[in-house]
Amino acid sequence: MKHYNQLNKVLTGDAPGAPITQLLGIELVGLEEGRVVMEMETTERLYNPMGTLHGGILCDLSDAAMGYAFASTLADDEAFTTVEIKLNFLKPIWKSKLRAVGQVIKKGNSIGLLECHVYDEKESLVAHSTSTCMILRGDKAKGRSTKE
Repeated sequence: MKHYNQLNKVLTGDAPGAPITQLLGIELVGLEEGRVVMEMETTERLYNPMGTLHGGILCDLSDAAMGYAFASTLADDEAFTTVEIKLNFLKPIWKSKLRAVGQVIKKGNSIGLLECHVYDEKESLVAHSTSTCMILRGDKAKGRSTKE
């Protein structure tokens, strides 16, 4: 429960989010075991050379939502790493408030499958992603665990 409890502290503002979420302005706004909701405002500083939101930002948002969702299910002595991510871009984004809903589809003994839907402020689906994560235990988990 330490991972879930740490995420709950992030949700309530009693602890900071991961450094990448702080850098990009991604906020945790909803949490239940195996499911999170995150939001971020997009601005011109995140645009690609074509003048739309850089695809890597959508990938970061999706990865964060799926990672937080997976972390919320882990035992105290477990950590994880992402081994694969796939993202479908469904429409261009300019200035918008994005909402990412990340959830665990299946958690096995060593592998988890996750998905994320990213919506714009009009509730239109702008991206869909899936991820495979590997659960780490023992020495492999050291140095990766959520701080308490």
